[in-house]
Amino acid sequence: MRLSLKSVSVRVLLMLCLMYFVLYIDRVNIATAAPLMRRDLGLDNSDLGLAFSAFAYPYAFFQIVGGWLGDKFGARRTLGICGLLVCVATASTGLVEGLASLFLARLALGFGEGATFPTATRAMASWTSTNDWGFAQGITHAFARIGNAITPPLIVALIAVVSWRGSFVVLGLASLAWVAVWVWFFRDDPQQDARVTGAERARLPASPRSVAARSLPWLPLVRRMLPVTAVDFCYGWTLWLFLTWIPSFFFENYHLDLQHSALFTAIVLLAGVVGDTLGGIASDRILKRTGDLRRARCTVIATGLIGASVFLLPVVLVHNLPMAVICLTLAFLFTELVVAPIWAIPMDIAPSYAGTASGLMNLGFGVAGMASPWVFGHLVDATGSWGVPFASSVGLLVLGAVLILRLRPDQPFTQKAMMPRAVGEGTT
Repeated sequence: MRLSLKSVSVRVLLMLCLMYFVLYIDRVNIATAAPLMRRDLGLDNSDLGLAFSAFAYPYAFFQIVGGWLGDKFGARRTLGICGLLVCVATASTGLVEGLASLFLARLALGFGEGATFPTATRAMASWTSTNDWGFAQGITHAFARIGNAITPPLIVALIAVVSWRGSFVVLGLASLAWVAVWVWFFRDDPQQDARVTGAERARLPASPRSVAARSLPWLPLVRRMLPVTAVDFCYGWTLWLFLTWIPSFFFENYHLDLQHSALFTAIVLLAGVVGDTLGGIASDRILKRTGDLRRARCTVIATGLIGASVFLLPVVLVHNLPMAVICLTLAFLFTELVVAPIWAIPMDIAPSYAGTASGLMNLGFGVAGMASPWVFGHLVDATGSWGVPFASSVGLLVLGAVLILRLRPDQPFTQKAMMPRAVGEGTT
C-alpha cells in the first residue's frame, strides 16, 4: 500500500487507526482501575467478571445490527453516532456507585462500540484496495493494541492526578475529539469524493452501495459466515482474558503493586502490535505470491492459534514471574496473528455486505466476551488458582485451529451462490 498522507484513502485509514486506538483505551481502562474499583465499590472477582462481561452483551448483538446499519446508512453517520455514545458511557463509568450502575455503564459502552468494527470494515471495503485488505485490518488492530498497551500506565498516571473516577471522565471527553474530526472529514463513497484523484480512484474497489442497498440475504449469509464465527469465538475467548484479567493476574497472583502490574501488562499487550501488523502483512504477501485466498488467510490464523496455545501452557504449569511475562507476551503475539486475516475474510467472502458479514463474524468474539471474563473470575474465586482458567483458553485455541478446516474465503458469496445447487455442483 502506498502510504502518503496526500492520499485521501491513506488519511481515511489513519482516521480508522485512531478510532481503534481510542476505542480500545475506552474498552480496557476498567481492567487497570479494577483493583481500586473493587475495593471502593465492595466487589469480589466474580462481581468484577460480571461487570467486565456486561460490555459484551450489547456488543455481540450490535455486531450484526451495527454491521447492517453501516451497510445501509454508511460509515460516516453510523460511526459518528456510535462515537458519541462511547464518550458518554466512558465518562459515566467514573460516576458509578456499585455493581448495578457499573454494569449499566458497561452495557452502554457495549452498545456504543458494538457497531464500530463492522462499520469500519464497511469503510475499508470501499476505501482500500482489495490487495491490501489484510494490511488494513492488521494496522488498524495494531493501533488497538497500542491502545491496550498504553492504557495501564496511562490510567495509573491519571489515577494519581484525578482518581480512578476522574480518569474515566477525562478519557470520555478526549474521545469526543475523534468523533468531531471523523464527521467533518469522512465521506462514504470514494468514487464520488472530489478530493480523490483519478489515479487513486482507479486503485479502489467500485462502490458497493447499490448492491448493499438491496434486500439483504440474511439466512444464506449467516450460513456462509457461521464457520468464521466459530473460529472467532475460540480466538475471542483468549483475547478477552488478556483484555480484562491480566492486570489483576499480576496484581493478585504475584502480589505486585498497581504500578508494576501496569508495567508488565503493557509489556504483554505491546506484543499485540507486532502480531496484528505481522499477521496482515504475512497474509497479503502469501496472497500476492500464491493467489490462494484460503492459504493466505487460514495458514496465518492456524499459526496464531496453535502458537498461542503452546505459550499459554507454561503459565498454567509454572508459578514464575519472569516466565509468566515472557510466555504471556509470546502467547499474545501469536493470538494477534489471527486478527488481520480473520477480519479480512468477511471482505473476501462478501465485499458488497462487508459490514453485515464482519458483524456476523465478530458475533463470535462478542459471545465469548459474555462468558470469558465471568468464567475466568468465577474459576479464580472457586479454585483459588489462576492457572485453571488459562487451561480453558488452551483448549479453545486448539479447537479453533481444528475448525479452520471449515473456512473457505476463496469462495465468494454471490447471487449465484445463493441459488439452489445444481446436480453435480458442490458447495460449502
